[in-house]
Amino acid sequence: MSLSIFFKERFDAMSETPQTMTMLPGDEIRQIMWRYADRYDIQMAVMGARSVARGLVARLVADGERATHEWTEAKNSLYQAFDESGITAAGLDMEYGGIIEGPRNLALSLLAFELSWVDGGASTTSLINNLGLGPIVEKGTPEQREKYMRACAPAQPGEDRKPLRAAFALTEPLPYVGVDTGVVSGRVTVAKWEEGEEPILHVEKRGRFLTNMAVANVLTAAVDTGDPRIKSSCMVILEDTDPGVFDRGAPTLKMVHQLSNTHDPIFSLDVPASRIVGGYTIKDGVIVPNLTHSEIIEAVFSRTRVAVGLMTAAKLLSAVEPVIRYHRERYRGAAGIEAGTPRYDQGIQMKEDATQRLTDVWATGEAAASLGFETARALDALTPVENQVLADFAAQGITGRALMRALRKPQADAIELLDQLSKPEAERDAARVAALQADPLVQYVWLSALCNVLCPATKLWNTGYGANMLREAVSLMGGYGITEDCPGFLFYKWTDAQLEATYEGPEVVQRRQISVTMNNEVFLAQVAQWMAELRQQNAAAPGNGLDTLAEGFALWRWTRDFIHASKDAEGRPLSQSQRHGVLFPMADAISWLLAARSLVADIQELAAKGPEHPVVGSEIAGYVNTFTDLAHMQIARAVGETCRICGELVYGYGAATAEQSAEFQALRAKADIAMAGARLAKDRAARALVYVMIPEALDYPQ
Repeated sequence: MSLSIFFKERFDAMSETPQTMTMLPGDEIRQIMWRYADRYDIQMAVMGARSVARGLVARLVADGERATHEWTEAKNSLYQAFDESGITAAGLDMEYGGIIEGPRNLALSLLAFELSWVDGGASTTSLINNLGLGPIVEKGTPEQREKYMRACAPAQPGEDRKPLRAAFALTEPLPYVGVDTGVVSGRVTVAKWEEGEEPILHVEKRGRFLTNMAVANVLTAAVDTGDPRIKSSCMVILEDTDPGVFDRGAPTLKMVHQLSNTHDPIFSLDVPASRIVGGYTIKDGVIVPNLTHSEIIEAVFSRTRVAVGLMTAAKLLSAVEPVIRYHRERYRGAAGIEAGTPRYDQGIQMKEDATQRLTDVWATGEAAASLGFETARALDALTPVENQVLADFAAQGITGRALMRALRKPQADAIELLDQLSKPEAERDAARVAALQADPLVQYVWLSALCNVLCPATKLWNTGYGANMLREAVSLMGGYGITEDCPGFLFYKWTDAQLEATYEGPEVVQRRQISVTMNNEVFLAQVAQWMAELRQQNAAAPGNGLDTLAEGFALWRWTRDFIHASKDAEGRPLSQSQRHGVLFPMADAISWLLAARSLVADIQELAAKGPEHPVVGSEIAGYVNTFTDLAHMQIARAVGETCRICGELVYGYGAATAEQSAEFQALRAKADIAMAGARLAKDRAARALVYVMIPEALDYPQ
């Protein structure tokens, strides 16, 4: 087919004016897209969080509580509100006072999203208890899990106790950061060890930028061994009643997240050895922790980073309505501006620049939310499988290198499964697919490979690029955007996002992890499966950018293979682990593509299940059409970024041969050509913003 015929057919298919979104999406739409329409427990938890966010939290911000570094009585009322609304209990196991059945990654992510819709600091205050308990929940002994989860549960009627509040002390190198994770500043030594009695440990630890320290009475701290009688680093549980010094320190002089309390504490405490998270054994007179601190942190951060990424996504989506309202009302009340005229009804929205720039903010927020919630669901799917597989291996005494050897066959099987799923359904070996899908080991290596990229990608792209787009949202409010009474608290959200970009490791940490995990053969097979799926979907319904996204993945995959086989003009391999100038941009590129693909998947879910919804079924076509346009323009931006990054790497190091250059140019040309119609999609999405209905007034503060 000639290019002229290709473009004519594509634009003819887009020439009709489709139904568009009439109102900004509400709960019915989001529950379908984010896959919790059948989870009444999660829906109730979300409503509880929303009532706190748009009630108490919004009043605290409006009343100026962000203007002080001190932890005031008004700010402290957040904890009671979290207890009463179910937010605190949402992070606990059901048997210890929790309210969410099964894995809780999606539920906790939704709660963080709801609170961040109004204020990021309040969301952090709710999340930190889960982070503080995280090492115990993920890797603690059964006794540790029961004791501390029960103690952190809100008091029930008739109970005379206050719930414990938890904090987390790391301030050390993280897994995948590219340095020795065994180098930590905290030290643990043996204080006393009587014959036949449990050892007493002495812990010296200085915290930096620790959240919740104004109120925390239990802390999980990373420490290294400072005694030959303790074999390795570990994490230790500290309590404010332990003998010694539990100095909360002075408030950190933050300029953001003022509805969370942050201090630089000092600890010098004696604790029983039973406080080592995950337990210990004694061998030849040496205390051997069952888990090092880095093993525990890896398990915790592989989950908790997602909620932080979704905090920024919430800020982006929450900005859409206030900007629309400001633009429409901008000229009302001015002389000569009569009701019913376009200038009165549309205001600044009469100008294309305003609507198109807001569309960029909106599309970014949608993609960020889709990426984050897909990752949360993947972690929920992984959790029970991971627990089963690792418990089985532990029972057989398979650990370390033996464990890696045991997973080779499941990895090959997972690649085979993904290869089968890449084929049209009629061409698959149905019996083999069913057998592989039923194998827990296959599911484990598949989901692990996926989550190990999705999790840092969510944190990297949402908070990094998301913070940039929040600046754009503020600028769309003009001078109003940098005032205290700006609707939607947009200036606070923009500045808060700068801190969220550093939480649980700044961009460099996420890029480092992606640069390692994106080379997993199972993940690369997953990319190939996505490419095949997108091409099949595009063949069935062309013109929505799915072929563009497939070509973007293809270009990224080709460039990844090129990097691993090439040297620069000075003879140095491009794929060396410390070539951050090569590998980190590739991490950025795959994150762009993943966010766009997640949005596509959510729209397809809405298109499949939305029409049967009793409330919004008749309106689904408009939502699907506008979301599809948002996805199309976001795909074009993602693939454009990928083309730029890959082009710089392929040509920028002088490593490409003439043959390789020709291959790359052919792939890039396919990606460029596939962008046909993306700007028309942006035009339609921008026009939808002009006519979408919004409430009479913002629903917070109340």
